[in-house]
Amino acid sequence: MPPAITVDRVSQRFAGANGAPDALALDDVSLEIGRGEFVSLLGPSGCGKSTLLNIIGGLIVPTSGGVRIGDVPVHGPLKEEVAFVFQESTLLPWYTVLENFRVSLEFQGRTDNWRDHALSALSSVGMEGFAQFYPSQLSIGMKQRINMARGIALGTGILLMDEPFAALDEQTRLVLGEDLSVLLARTGKTIVFVTHSLSEAVMLADRIVVMTARPGKIKAIIPVGEPHPRSPDFMLAPRFSDVRNQCYELLRDEIRHTVDAMREARDARSG
Repeated sequence: MPPAITVDRVSQRFAGANGAPDALALDDVSLEIGRGEFVSLLGPSGCGKSTLLNIIGGLIVPTSGGVRIGDVPVHGPLKEEVAFVFQESTLLPWYTVLENFRVSLEFQGRTDNWRDHALSALSSVGMEGFAQFYPSQLSIGMKQRINMARGIALGTGILLMDEPFAALDEQTRLVLGEDLSVLLARTGKTIVFVTHSLSEAVMLADRIVVMTARPGKIKAIIPVGEPHPRSPDFMLAPRFSDVRNQCYELLRDEIRHTVDAMREARDARSG
């Protein structure tokens, strides 16, 4: 069988604003992601992680190269195959949690037994008791649990997650990470997960794709080698520290390069 996702020599260039030169965000990125694999994209700010995720999901058409989901070339969103979970809650505030599920499932064309699908997904993240609540009645962590549950309920084989835990405190991030590891083991979904957190990447991923500073390229791919679901005790294991330290060594110079570039850009604007 073909990989779940194939990224083939993708580059992305964005037009500069107000006469500024074009910006090369991604440069010749190639990657294969297997079915049921959890891959984290890790890199400094502005390296193109989210851009790559959006290209995989068909939200952005790359300047060159292409993406395939299985054998199907991606030319736009494939709602039957791919679901997104974003950093910000996308719950509609005038609907209850359950009504938000209905809207999402109807958009996917999944009208049969939508309530059962929704309640089952909410139960998988411990939120079944909040089906009749409105988003304004929920904490940020609860909203992200529900966003995860919606991605599960849509029934797609691929889940693309763009820093979904970034706004949460560290303890909540750890608990949601454990939940996600359990869900991966149970559902066998293919997950691509953008993060800035080294520990989060090591705790969750089967492989970590370390990216360079802009223009984003793949600097290294690190296998973690720990089965799902993962216990919190894995964070105390020597393997966890070894992989985290390896990621930091690879990223240190890239982060410095990004900081220097930001400083130069600031000085140029003020000079």
